[in-house]
Amino acid sequence: MAVKFRLSRYGAKKKPFYRIVVADERFPRDGRFIERVGSYDTLKDPAAIVLNKEKIKAWYEKGVRPTKTVQDIFRKEGILRELRQ
Repeated sequence: MAVKFRLSRYGAKKKPFYRIVVADERFPRDGRFIERVGSYDTLKDPAAIVLNKEKIKAWYEKGVRPTKTVQDIFRKEGILRELRQ
């Protein structure tokens, strides 16, 4: 079972916001997930990013890796730098 950090889209038409979730890659984008670890709102300026760093670190230790977009969000927030230390 390949588990990843990925975005799940919510919100109305033309007004999206995203939740960062831990999900099995075989399930649909907005389908079943294991745990919610943050949110990402692109409509705010600057984009609003809320992350639960403890949960993210715990999942990283279990071997979960992010998708490209989530990796960019983590890098922007400095989470990847913290994990490498």
